[in-house]
Amino acid sequence: MLFVFLIYFAVLILISRLVSGTDNDAFFMGNKKSPWYVVAFGMIGASFSGVTFIGVPGMVMSGDMTYLQMCIGFFFGYLIVAFLLLPLYYRLGLTSIYGYLDKRFGRVSYKTGAWFFIISKLLSSAAKFYVVCELLQRCVFDGLGVPYVLTVVVTLAMIWLYTQRSGIKALVWTDALQTLCLLVALLLIMWRVTDMLGMSVSDVLSAVRSDSHSRVFVFDDFVSRQNFWKQFLSGVFVVIVMTGLDQDMMQKNLTCGDLRSAKKDMCAYGVMFIPVNALFLALGVMLLMLYARLGMPLPAKGDDLLTGVAATGMMGDAVVAVFTVGVMASAFSSADSALTAMSTSFCIDVLDMNVSRADDTDVARRRKVHLSFVLLFLCFTLVFHYVGSGSVIDLIYTIVGYTYGPLLGLYSFGLFTRRVPKQRLVPVVALLSPVLCWVTDSVTSACFGYKFGYELLMLNGMLTFAGLWALSVRKER
Repeated sequence: MLFVFLIYFAVLILISRLVSGTDNDAFFMGNKKSPWYVVAFGMIGASFSGVTFIGVPGMVMSGDMTYLQMCIGFFFGYLIVAFLLLPLYYRLGLTSIYGYLDKRFGRVSYKTGAWFFIISKLLSSAAKFYVVCELLQRCVFDGLGVPYVLTVVVTLAMIWLYTQRSGIKALVWTDALQTLCLLVALLLIMWRVTDMLGMSVSDVLSAVRSDSHSRVFVFDDFVSRQNFWKQFLSGVFVVIVMTGLDQDMMQKNLTCGDLRSAKKDMCAYGVMFIPVNALFLALGVMLLMLYARLGMPLPAKGDDLLTGVAATGMMGDAVVAVFTVGVMASAFSSADSALTAMSTSFCIDVLDMNVSRADDTDVARRRKVHLSFVLLFLCFTLVFHYVGSGSVIDLIYTIVGYTYGPLLGLYSFGLFTRRVPKQRLVPVVALLSPVLCWVTDSVTSACFGYKFGYELLMLNGMLTFAGLWALSVRKER
């Protein structure tokens, strides 16, 4: 397994060297030469991450295949991003998408939005990375006697090595490779589980369709977190904020040569998202059948459903090796783009760095910023490790609900009103909205038994919007 790990890393380094380009324009914008189809394919790996690879199959334990309701909402969210937000960003010629807030409102709103992104991305990405490092530790490094801390340090050092030189220009191509590895690993694992069940492909498809855990739609229970409309609308808004208002995901789209290519990239990616998630959920149902067939007790956490089989070696060394590659691909593709995006936002939005200026001093500053975020990423990953968590997917969407809500409110206010909030009060509104969300969730849960799910994001955005409206004046034409 260690040999596989080193070979995979060597290929990533080779790609980053072949792509070349050490200036800030290559790091931040990929010189605006990325092929749209490569960007679209690579974004699958970047957005799925290790959390999807490990967590989505386990979601069937408690929620059946109802996650597909949210994925349907994702698709419509991608259409909104493609035809509403991308044209805006291209028209303004942005490198950091938070420059829109500067042009629409002013510097305070601009800085507020950028800081909310940096904090949100740091927390959510570190949570994703923590899951995958836990798995790599269990499947590879425990057997070699390597401590967990060293696993995290070495993995992040590898990511830093191939991102610090070319940044987003290299990531467009390395993410495409990592997506390919992730999908090949998924298909081979499904093939192996089918063989272990002693079924043909058609028999497995029939068994999955008839299984009680294959339920997709829930219309009859509004209180349930799996209710269709709650999941669907949450999916739409989660994509708007986690893609359309997220520098990490939009930075790759902005490296396309023109708006038309960027739209094709986003729409193609949105179409692919539903069937790939359906495969992950189908794998979860198949794993439940395999556990029952082998008489194995189900794990306490859904996140351990796949790893519980993979870690035993029952699938054979070849499949375990492929599984390890898939996990590494998901870990690297998520963490590398997050680190690059946070570095980009900090350099441009906080340090006011000029992207087009070919200055060795700016390149040196950018590399220091990038290394600083790698170290911060390390710290938060270790915090998640020592604190622990339940379902990491739920944890990440909870983080998103609290931290991306103000971004949703700011952009909605800018796009759909002609008012301008009082700048000095924008950070106050952005900080109070998540607090009010938490209070509202606690009160409704205690008094009415209603627990907010992913729709917390919409509530947070509405509270931010209302606060900005109350503290604003109409902008003259």
